Amino acid sequence: MEERGPSDRIWSLMLSGTTDVVSRSRDFARQALTAWCWLPGTGEVDRESAEDVLLLVSEVVANACLHGGGPRALVLDCSAERLRIEVTDGNPAPPVRVPARGPGDRRGPVGHGLLIVERLARAWGSEPGVDGKRVWCEVPCPPGIRVPG
Repeated sequence: MEERGPSDRIWSLMLSGTTDVVSRSRDFARQALTAWCWLPGTGEVDRESAEDVLLLVSEVVANACLHGGGPRALVLDCSAERLRIEVTDGNPAPPVRVPARGPGDRRGPVGHGLLIVERLARAWGSEPGVDGKRVWCEVPCPPGIRVPG
């Protein structure tokens, strides 16, 4: 179920009980970025910024799938200064960054989610909730977006 705030500044997507949540979340984020004029973008920097947002959405939703018992909701909150991405899940434990691996480590392509979030977001964190937590990250808004509200 999609919900948009009265000003279209806040977009919410309920994910509990749905399938294919990562793809669904990316599609939802792409729609929001289009509404806010991040996409299609007027230059390479705008497109890269939008691609970073889509990757961040994928990572925080995938982390909720792998470590949080499944995501419950995705919230995108856009202001003139920043875009905040929030994902709620049912696990109260805060996210833990997996230590860097050596070249001979054969654990596969897992454990890089928070490293990607740290590299792409200007800030990130988690907050305990009533029955789980909220993991959030923020990116600066590029110039020329349509500021909601």
